[in-house]
Amino acid sequence: MVSLPHRSVLHGAVTAPCLCCPKGKDQFDNLEKHTQWGIDVLEKYIKFVKERTEIELSYAKQLRNLSKKYQPKKNSKEEEEYRYTSTRAFLATLNEMNDYAGQHEVISENMTSLITGELTRYVQELKQERKSHFHDGRKAQQHIETCWKQLEASKRRFERDCKEADRAQQYFEKMDADINVTKADVEKARQQAQLRHQMAEDSKAEYSSTLQKFNSEQHEHYYTHIPNIFQKIQEMEERRIVRIGESMKTFAEVDRQVIPIIGKCLDEITKAAESVDHKNDSQMVIEAFKSGFEPPGDIEFEDFTQPMKRTVSESSLSNSRGDGKSEPKFGGKSKGKLWPFIKKNKSPKQQKEPLSHRFNEFMTSKPKIHCFRSLKRGLSLKLGAGPEDFSNLPPEQRRKKLQQKVDELNRDIQKELDQRDALTKMKDVYIKNPQMGDAASVDHRLSELAQNIEKLRLEVQKFEGWLAEVEGRLPARNEQPRRQSGMYEPQNPSAVNSCAQDRESPDGSYTEEQSQETEMKVPATDFDDEFDDEEPLPTIGTCKALYTFEGQNEGTISVAEGEMLYVIEEDKGDGWTRIRRNEDEEGYVPTSYVEVYLDKNAKGAMTYI
Repeated sequence: MVSLPHRSVLHGAVTAPCLCCPKGKDQFDNLEKHTQWGIDVLEKYIKFVKERTEIELSYAKQLRNLSKKYQPKKNSKEEEEYRYTSTRAFLATLNEMNDYAGQHEVISENMTSLITGELTRYVQELKQERKSHFHDGRKAQQHIETCWKQLEASKRRFERDCKEADRAQQYFEKMDADINVTKADVEKARQQAQLRHQMAEDSKAEYSSTLQKFNSEQHEHYYTHIPNIFQKIQEMEERRIVRIGESMKTFAEVDRQVIPIIGKCLDEITKAAESVDHKNDSQMVIEAFKSGFEPPGDIEFEDFTQPMKRTVSESSLSNSRGDGKSEPKFGGKSKGKLWPFIKKNKSPKQQKEPLSHRFNEFMTSKPKIHCFRSLKRGLSLKLGAGPEDFSNLPPEQRRKKLQQKVDELNRDIQKELDQRDALTKMKDVYIKNPQMGDAASVDHRLSELAQNIEKLRLEVQKFEGWLAEVEGRLPARNEQPRRQSGMYEPQNPSAVNSCAQDRESPDGSYTEEQSQETEMKVPATDFDDEFDDEEPLPTIGTCKALYTFEGQNEGTISVAEGEMLYVIEEDKGDGWTRIRRNEDEEGYVPTSYVEVYLDKNAKGAMTYI
């Protein structure tokens, strides 16, 4: 039996061995091993992508936790620090890192849906298809093997019948030649030979038919069935290769799609970094911590050689001793204003004077001290008690604290108003629909809200009055009844002596050291009148009104568009500039309504720290 050569479609190779022989079986086994290896490669790639998505998710989670860790906590001191450009840039970086982490989450999601999920389903389909193809191949192989067995059986039967027919013919001829054999035995041998010969002919015909059938099945097997199966296996394998290539391309595209967004995040970080303004941050520090005091003036020279040059006579000495009185007075007035409680060099005589004498001398004189009212109010406070009007702070710090307090009270009022409006609407609903509730049940709460609103408004008026005093919009006398706990009474030297010397802390705030927790009352007679007569502020520049402003509130002044006026006080961060039209007309206007031209050489244009 010669096996027919056939051409395999797989890889275009020509294979001669028959699949019925061991070599043909090896080809099927090799293909089965190769396709299984291809599926293993695909599953390995799926596992690789899964681990990549897990890494992306873990990285995104760590980035989010890192961003959250360094975010400023609400209602904390850290939140106030983010007003500087450098810290705002850092906050923008944290926000962009959060978006950056989101893009890595997008990478993980897209890889999971477009690669891992699709390839997992494809692997299941590939396994089913592979199983079907090899099942068809095994089935075709078994069919050709069955045909081969039938052919072999028919061939052996034909061969056996031919041999039996030859033996029967030889036996007949032998019996026919033997004269001793009866005619009946000869006839019986002849019939037996003819029967065997007929059986041989039938076996020959059957063998011939079986052979033709096998040849046809074998041709169909090697030229049709097996090539078709190999073609399907080849197409399946090629689809697998193309699919894994497309998945690798998708793997790169998923990363490439988020690159523009990641680039935008990095651009925003760069933009935030470029927005850092060191000058602005420094100015904010100055605005936050400046005291509002003018720098102290020059210290006068005290001439201690004067007594040596003076001629002392007994009469003058006796007259001095007889009078026993000395007029307490300060030295010459300094042109610059003194800082509160600044220590001056004292002569030995002054150092030996009691504190009460020096205090009375200080109270009866008229030094030009900036914000002397803060000194008067500070002396009337109890030791360790914080004043409600923040009078223990420098002017600029005090103004900011008062403004914050006013804003806080206004927010509280707004909350109370919102609650009142909500309850009023609820009451109206109850009145229209009594089945929904009792309208009288909210009256008590409405009355409480009305009382709270009234209290808060009184508080706002009180703090706004103090704020107006600090900003120079109201005279200090207007708030005197509110700030004094009682009528000021003159104190004897022993009571005044119980108060230690006041001094200024490094940050510009005042601290009072008292030996007893008692209020020190300062004489009010002629005290405010002497210090209310302040000298008019010098002009520090000019300004031009850009728009017309109707100054209807107290402390403001009306200006016309294009009008030129004098500037006597710069904007201190509250949005108002103090200007003067003439000696009798001055007030505040919004800074945005005027264009200011400061005179750097002006006497009043001094720097506030």
